[in-house]
Amino acid sequence: MSRYRLYPTPVQEAVLREHCAHARYVWNLAVEQQAWWAPGRKGPPGFAAQCRQLSEARAASPWLAAGSVIVQQQALRDFDPAMRGFFAGTHRKPGWRKRGRNEGFRIVAVKPGDVRRLNRRWGQVKVPKIGWVRFRWSRAVPDAKSYRITRDRAGRWHVAFAVIPEPVPGPGTGQIVGIDRGVKLTLALSDGTTYQAPGPLSTVRLQRRLARCQRGSNRRDQARQRLAKIRARDADRRKDWAEKASTTIARSYDLIRIEDLKIKNMTRSAAGTLAEPGTNVAGKSGLNRSILAQGWGLFARRLEDKTPGRVERISPEYTSQTCSQCRTRDREARESQAVFRCRACGYCGNADVNAARNIAAGHAVKARGGDRVTGPVKREPQNDLLLAS
Repeated sequence: MSRYRLYPTPVQEAVLREHCAHARYVWNLAVEQQAWWAPGRKGPPGFAAQCRQLSEARAASPWLAAGSVIVQQQALRDFDPAMRGFFAGTHRKPGWRKRGRNEGFRIVAVKPGDVRRLNRRWGQVKVPKIGWVRFRWSRAVPDAKSYRITRDRAGRWHVAFAVIPEPVPGPGTGQIVGIDRGVKLTLALSDGTTYQAPGPLSTVRLQRRLARCQRGSNRRDQARQRLAKIRARDADRRKDWAEKASTTIARSYDLIRIEDLKIKNMTRSAAGTLAEPGTNVAGKSGLNRSILAQGWGLFARRLEDKTPGRVERISPEYTSQTCSQCRTRDREARESQAVFRCRACGYCGNADVNAARNIAAGHAVKARGGDRVTGPVKREPQNDLLLAS
């Protein structure tokens, strides 16, 4: 997806909001229909049946009839593969869309004349029921058959043209690199190169102000908008860093091995339940925020998108406890977050780089197959994951 910043006029923005409301309403109707389904009952209507029902709803509702049928049908079209992905076990179950959070719609059958350039900085895209809407021409616009218009929580509009980008070519030298992901140091490569993601901006003051505001008041809405803008800026900085780091690594190495971290499990809440409350909840919450602020998942996803077939995921077990020189596994060898000192061969170096070299070896280091082990070897897997960070 090639995304560009959209700049509608106030009148155009009102119509765009109506398009978002129609798409959200139709999507939520499809979710409600699916919620009535249960094993043993007749299956919910498919896409063709839902389109016929949409025609009946448009005839009965002037509000729906005033909108674009393309926008409303594409909401159903998007829901159909979402459900198929859920039943295939590859995606989550589609849920409700909420105003202000899931704002957007898709337009298909885009013609070459529906996108045009005005000057060096600006272009226009043709939107049903609106006409020409300006967007920032930040780079060349690809030839696409569809595009999606979205609005984020900070109130910014974007248009994204659906295309499959060309893979980033490797150097052709056959060089292999391992990547260790951490909290203090975002990326450590096996050749000693490091990358640090930008830290989040402080939002403590705005969060406190938002907590003091009365729900439904104008002041609360203003505070929420300010907080959303800062968080959107954080997301933009993190995305920009991930794009640049993934592109640089994709161009520098032919085979990239990265630890296969279960980020969802690692950032799971430790609050527990009323019957069994969790322990060290505040500390675990801080660790979860630190992990998510590094953008591990975004970086790995963009790296795999740019280097299809050149990325291998390696189990992270014991990579932080094993010496990359003599293969000795010792849980006491990591003296601190940054220092690794092997008591068997005397090797001393950066702990994250040492783990990255183990990842570059291409296999998880276990207490078998001739590996030399010193000290106790029993350890919980999740603790090893956290230590590897």
